[in-house]
Amino acid sequence: MKHKIALLADVHGNTTALQAVIEDSIEQGATAYWFLGDLLLPGPGSSDLFKLLKQVHTDVYIRGNWEDYFLHSISEEIDITDPTAIYLATLAHHIYPNMTLQDIQALKSWPISTVKEVSGLKIGISHNLPCHNNGDFLFPTTKQKNFDALFTDNTLDIAVYAHVHHPMLRYSSQEQLIINPGSIGQPLCSWPPLQMDLRAQYAILEIDAYGYTHIDFRKVDYDRQKELLIAQKSRLPYIDLYQEILQVGIRHTHDKELLEEINDYYGYKKRVSRMFT
Repeated sequence: MKHKIALLADVHGNTTALQAVIEDSIEQGATAYWFLGDLLLPGPGSSDLFKLLKQVHTDVYIRGNWEDYFLHSISEEIDITDPTAIYLATLAHHIYPNMTLQDIQALKSWPISTVKEVSGLKIGISHNLPCHNNGDFLFPTTKQKNFDALFTDNTLDIAVYAHVHHPMLRYSSQEQLIINPGSIGQPLCSWPPLQMDLRAQYAILEIDAYGYTHIDFRKVDYDRQKELLIAQKSRLPYIDLYQEILQVGIRHTHDKELLEEINDYYGYKKRVSRMFT
């Protein structure tokens, strides 16, 4: 039997991009779906994203750092002196009314890593490192030893991870396979001409009785103007920043000076302060 596993990651609230990827994966004959984390935020998608993944019977769900941001923002007091925390909390509380209790319970239950065996191959699946779903430890230009840390379980044959928004194929020091499918909602690249390609990214891992036969890194175009209109209709906070993500691929999640200015102008800091009082 041939397995065609669609590796989906880093949707970041972009329903239009996820829909386009799922439609493409069906055309390619995907037989299984693994989601590697960061389903929510900063885009307007909420329960509709969960429905799309359920429709294709996704059988692996990994909790990304943005799921943790969302859960923290709706349940715990945040540091209102941190502009990024205000940004995340404002966005989380914007989509919260459109989430179901089942969605939120699902997020809480997702692990940050797991292991699957397919046709005798043992595959580690994580958002970032198996024990930590945040940080830039596995950015494409970091040292080889960082990637070897994906194999704390040295019986693994393949490691699949996400988080850095770059499609990637490489090996560990022992030549175990490493795959990153890239980002569906927020493709990134530091090289400006390549960054202008903002098509949604995912990968299909093919495995037969002998081992892996093919890794298909795919890019799917979608209607970014449609996604922007959805965001505008929902009155998404920080809409100008989301438009910049969609049109030129630039994020400002950690641009504290800019976020501080926006938070003050739109009163987001005061609004978040009132949430916790």
